[in-house]
Amino acid sequence: MIGRDEQADQLTALQEEVTQLRRAVVSHAVVDQAIGVVITAGGLRPEQGWEVLRQVSQHTNVKVRDVARCLVLWPSSGRLPHDVRRALSAAVARARDSAAADGDDVVSCRPAR
Repeated sequence: MIGRDEQADQLTALQEEVTQLRRAVVSHAVVDQAIGVVITAGGLRPEQGWEVLRQVSQHTNVKVRDVARCLVLWPSSGRLPHDVRRALSAAVARARDSAAADGDDVVSCRPAR
């Protein structure tokens, strides 16, 4: 039979796990939104968005979720930290160059004729 102390420890552990999972879900949603901003602003394919976000994080030494938060707020605020803006421009340029070298077209929203 499980004692009260052991039950209390299990309950505490489960509550901490639920809190961590909730944070992860919110963080994941923000990262997904930021990838959308990156592919829209950069005219990139969806699969390039995560790589650009990861590169910006690495080159600015800022956690991905924090870079993502900046990018999600950027369209409404019109502000983006200088180091993030510089790293984003460079990462988008690398993604475009890589796609061009592979013979891939960048995303175009022009109507077909």
